Amino acid sequence: MRLTILGGGGFRVPLVYGALLGDRAEGRVSHVTLYDEDPARLTAMARVLRDQAAAASAADPAVEAPAVTVTAELDEALRGADFVFSAIRVGGLDGRAADERIALAEGVLGQETVGAGGIAYGLRTVPVARAIARRIARTAPEAWVINFTNPAGLVTEAMAEELGERVIGICDSPVGLGRRIARLLGARPQEAWIDYVGLNHLGWVRGLRIGGRDELPRLLADTEALESFEEGRLFGAEWLRSLGAIPNEYLHYYYFNRDTVRAYQEAKQTRGAFLRDQQRGFYAEAGRAGAPAGAALAAWDRTRAEREATYMAENREAAGAPEREESDLESGGYEKVALALMRAIARDERATLILNVRNRSTLSVLDAEAVIEVPCLVDANGAHPVGVAPLPLHAVGLVTAVKAVEREILAAAASGSRADAVKAFALHPLVDSVGVARRLLDGYAAEHPGLAYLR
Repeated sequence: MRLTILGGGGFRVPLVYGALLGDRAEGRVSHVTLYDEDPARLTAMARVLRDQAAAASAADPAVEAPAVTVTAELDEALRGADFVFSAIRVGGLDGRAADERIALAEGVLGQETVGAGGIAYGLRTVPVARAIARRIARTAPEAWVINFTNPAGLVTEAMAEELGERVIGICDSPVGLGRRIARLLGARPQEAWIDYVGLNHLGWVRGLRIGGRDELPRLLADTEALESFEEGRLFGAEWLRSLGAIPNEYLHYYYFNRDTVRAYQEAKQTRGAFLRDQQRGFYAEAGRAGAPAGAALAAWDRTRAEREATYMAENREAAGAPEREESDLESGGYEKVALALMRAIARDERATLILNVRNRSTLSVLDAEAVIEVPCLVDANGAHPVGVAPLPLHAVGLVTAVKAVEREILAAAASGSRADAVKAFALHPLVDSVGVARRLLDGYAAEHPGLAYLR
């Protein structure tokens, strides 16, 4: 099989390639094409993947590493692809840093997928994602598209306008959350059924069934166990028991918004600025000509370890939580979801995965085309959402409000209407004034050339 990675110079590409190196089944991915508009990033990433392949072969001569090619031509990258993995970042990390800075100056959250920052990111990403979807439909109509581009649910919904059921969104947050809960309850994660429902970065684990029995109430009753893992430390046992569920970590931005905004404002630099500066150093080192074999991979390993250890540091500070523990840093995120998804479709190896797919009739409060994040049964015909119980009213309020914002972003990206864009900002639960919404849009439009289409 042939896999094309859009955003092939991106920092997390080695996670995907590493997962492919461990796949020895018949019909595995034999060729990977990296597409990126930045030749320096492509060069650096190709060196990391070369080092990965060499290290894997040295450890086990039976490893057959997928061949890697790089290109800056989109149609060339897409031609002949069986799967297309989309992980682009429109505006780069400079754009993310600006998203955060402009929002915080207005006293609102600027995180890349949540609140004002997520809206700005969506407004400049949706037009590009739609154009890519049209190119895929024309150049590789039989390909399956796996979307990790953020905001993942919104971008998947935009691409589905062209690709229908052949685009599926993935995220590592629900997977990691379900794994941590299952292990706390003494179960193997693959043997547990996770009752998870919501939108991307806005969902809740409402139950975890082991052998047909819901064991989540047992965890909610145990304060020590609740506060022994990442989400328990973030939200606190009392609040989790009040909800009767374990929220996705991103709901911390909603439930503890003032605390988090204050922590972000007091931080030395925003997350986007930290990653921008960190990755500049990495790409310079990994792309350096004449470096010895293995140097690029070593640089990537060091950078990734620091990146993971500092993830959501401001939220932990706001919650008074300690540094991340080893169990919270464990790998096994979106790259394994992506590989399992490809296997299930290509080989008809049926799997159950939490994915971003069209709602159909799963949640009655949303229409059929709305992309939601729920457990799905996956086979050769794609991903099929599993029926779930209705959301409680507090969750209905957040889910429908944020989906309304996503629809305004889609409308603004299609029409170029400034009014639609202002409405997207103003309707978001974390933006508290139409006046602030207008100033946010003005600030973002002045900073980002990618928003010049709004009028």
